[in-house]
Amino acid sequence: MKNVSIPVGVSNFAEIRRNGYYYIDKTGLINQILGPAGAKVTLITRPRRFGKTLNMSMLASFFDIRKNSSALFEGLEIAENQRLCSAWMNQYPTLFLTFKDVDGLTFESAKDMLRAQIAQICNEHDYLLDSKEVSENDKQTFRQLADMVNGRPDDTMLKTSLVLLMRMMQAHYGKPVILLLDEYDVPMAKASVHGYYDQMLEIIRAIMSTALKDNSYLQFAVITGCLKISKESIFTGTNNFVSDTITDSRLNEYFGFTQKDVEQILADTGYQERLELVRAWYDGYHFGRFDIYCPWDVLNYIYRL
Repeated sequence: MKNVSIPVGVSNFAEIRRNGYYYIDKTGLINQILGPAGAKVTLITRPRRFGKTLNMSMLASFFDIRKNSSALFEGLEIAENQRLCSAWMNQYPTLFLTFKDVDGLTFESAKDMLRAQIAQICNEHDYLLDSKEVSENDKQTFRQLADMVNGRPDDTMLKTSLVLLMRMMQAHYGKPVILLLDEYDVPMAKASVHGYYDQMLEIIRAIMSTALKDNSYLQFAVITGCLKISKESIFTGTNNFVSDTITDSRLNEYFGFTQKDVEQILADTGYQERLELVRAWYDGYHFGRFDIYCPWDVLNYIYRL
């Protein structure tokens, strides 16, 4: 067996690359997002454990103007496209957040968790409070959203929180914002289970509408989740909206391991003789024209070996 560090449970792209963990190159996703078939808003739905969060972290590392990520992408597919990297790598303000923890037995409890997620992302961008380009009115609302102890944001502030952040970032950097929203569907799924779907729908639909519909501060958005919630219910009126699912997709090879990926990782770890066994156990998905393996299953199997 070769000495390979398997990143079981690690979904942070920068952490994987900096610590020398094994990484299956999915940076070709960037080409697809920016290509001619790209859309203003792309919703990607895949099952759990298929690399959605890792890919979103990779996109954030690539685009975020606050970072210098060239070393992280050395030797990867996207680095070969020097023109694209020059135009896009670390060139745009990027807002990356997740709704994975927005859960609660009651609506108020779940809303508190949503507020905590918004407060966290505000504090990650607290440099905006020192910006001379940002209006004082926006800063006042920002302080309310960021302060989990003394802040008193009302529902309207929560509903417009993402578009507020994007407006402030656009003012500060002079460029429109790339929005990356992971696990968008968790609040609605949990609300459906616990009986407050309509109340949560009102807030999440307003957040989506203000952030995505006719928003001049938006460069483009990529949204991921497990469920395809009806466009009519949550993405009402969103223009140039593309939904990418396992049955209707141009991105299938970037979520999960393809046959080629599995052959490569088994070769790199010295377990080529296990290929047919892995195929029999874990080759259980067919996305478009690709046979897909669940990365979580494959990586855990190799880790145990």
